[in-house]
Amino acid sequence: MKGNMNNMMKQMQKMQRDMAKAQEELKDKVIEGTAGGGMVTVKANGHKEIVDIVIKEEVVDPDDIDMLQDLVLAATNDALKKVDEMVSQDMGKFTKGLNIPGLF
Repeated sequence: MKGNMNNMMKQMQKMQRDMAKAQEELKDKVIEGTAGGGMVTVKANGHKEIVDIVIKEEVVDPDDIDMLQDLVLAATNDALKKVDEMVSQDMGKFTKGLNIPGLF
């Protein structure tokens, strides 16, 4: 019984190391969100940091700043939603089959 418990602890420690590595690697993964048919593009990494925003010149209208703000907001939310989906998929492989409340 004790050997079984030691083996399980080693497996859990390995899983924790693998999870930490996967979380760190998320920083290098970049997801793109868009709005206005690609007029505004926002890139975010797996740590939910915005790393780039591209606004096409033709969408910049000094008389309609509200529309530009809405497009930037929509593209940002699109990027962050996609990051959540990626993180859930990447990290979900570690928790598949486990039913631990509060873990992802």
